[in-house]
Amino acid sequence: MAYGEYRSTIDVDLVADVRPAHIKPLLEAFPEPDYYLSDAAMREALAAFSQFNLIHVPTGFKVDFMIPEVTTFNASRFARVRAVALSPQLSVPVASPEDIILMKLRYFHAGASDKHLRDIAGMLRILGASMDRAYIERWAQEFGVEAEWKLVRDSAE
Repeated sequence: MAYGEYRSTIDVDLVADVRPAHIKPLLEAFPEPDYYLSDAAMREALAAFSQFNLIHVPTGFKVDFMIPEVTTFNASRFARVRAVALSPQLSVPVASPEDIILMKLRYFHAGASDKHLRDIAGMLRILGASMDRAYIERWAQEFGVEAEWKLVRDSAE
C-alpha cells in the first residue's frame, strides 16, 4: 500500500533477521492469551526461510514475520530499501516498489491469490514510468515469472 492503491488489511509484513536466540524473548514479549505466537512455527520458519505469524487475539491484528535467505536478490533488495513517511514524525523502511512487485509476482506464481496481480497493477498505474522496469525484467527472468510480469504489465498499460 505504500506505493499503490489502498487496500484495507489488518496485518503488516516484516522481513526480519530473527535468530533462534530471539525465540524465547519474543514468546515472553507476546504472551498468551492476548497473543498467538508458536514456538514450533518460529523454528520451522527459521529452518526453511519461510514465515511465521504473531496475532493479537483481541483484535485479530496479524504480523507476518518473513525470514530472508542470504541471496544475491535479497542483498539487492535490502540495499534498495527506502524510508516512507507515515507521519511528519515517523518514517519506516520499506522495500522498493520494484522489489515488492517481484515478490508479489513470485507469490502469485507459487499459487497465491490474484490480489497480488491487482496490487501490482495499482502500483504500475500510480508510479508509472518512475519505476526501474529493467530491474524488474532482469529478476523476473531469473525467477521464471516473465509471463506473470507481462500479463500484469500489459493489463495496467
